[in-house]
Amino acid sequence: MTGTHPKIINGLSVDVEDWFQVGAFEKVIDRRDWDDLSLRVEDNVLRILDMFAEADVKATFFTLGWVARRNPALIRKIVDAGHELASHGYDHARVFNLGRKDFAADIKLAREILEDASGVAISGYRAPSFSIDQRTPWAYMELAEQGYAYSSSVAPVAHDHYGWSAAPRFAFKPLPWSDLVEIPVTTAILGGRRVAAGGGGFFRVLPYGFSRWAIRQVNRTEQRPAVFYFHPWEIDPAQPRVPDAPIRSKLRHYTNLSKMAPKLRELVQEFDWGRMDLLAHREAETATGLAA
Repeated sequence: MTGTHPKIINGLSVDVEDWFQVGAFEKVIDRRDWDDLSLRVEDNVLRILDMFAEADVKATFFTLGWVARRNPALIRKIVDAGHELASHGYDHARVFNLGRKDFAADIKLAREILEDASGVAISGYRAPSFSIDQRTPWAYMELAEQGYAYSSSVAPVAHDHYGWSAAPRFAFKPLPWSDLVEIPVTTAILGGRRVAAGGGGFFRVLPYGFSRWAIRQVNRTEQRPAVFYFHPWEIDPAQPRVPDAPIRSKLRHYTNLSKMAPKLRELVQEFDWGRMDLLAHREAETATGLAA
């Protein structure tokens, strides 16, 4: 970034899952059929690694254990390139659909697979579909007890599939007895209301100028880092179509796939980016409690 504003390093993240593992298709594609479907995540992640190398940026890859189990060589390439490997759970089950026991087993299994494949310790977690919210207070307890340093699992907005609109917009410590830090995905303020501005489908569908405006608002006006995320399947316009999916799901999933990669290249060149673990370490110094 240029000008008189201090340099702020934003958090760049990739939620590593394949095209058939997304929440939009969870009711029309059975998990038992996943192994019979075309696996495209490896090629897409390799393209992303090349893009990041060209821009000389490092990021965090929140990766499903299911993916890592089938692509251990890809996991090593992510780590060897200097990026952070973090957990996205095992098979994209939403946290609010799990009890604490099943959630504990899910994050334990995913971590073991990721660490075995990579040879590095896993300290970060992102819930599938940002599914930690007011219904799941036990999720943070389990993450802390299993030794995670940070989570980036909250979308502090109202949304029909996810969202915790009452959550803080910026880093907070959800447990008074733990140093665990939650780093919510970025929102901006428009007309006095919070709006989602941290990537994903919003980045694909809306003009690039909206994301530029939102990140500048967070960086310059609020002097805070932004947190941006996207998925490998979002740069893959040739992926298979799911004819039985609801119309709304199709629109969300397929809109502007061909435009995503060029927009991402512009984004990673325009702003300063880094790994989520380093961002969490910096934010922990000023993070407030959940009730603050």
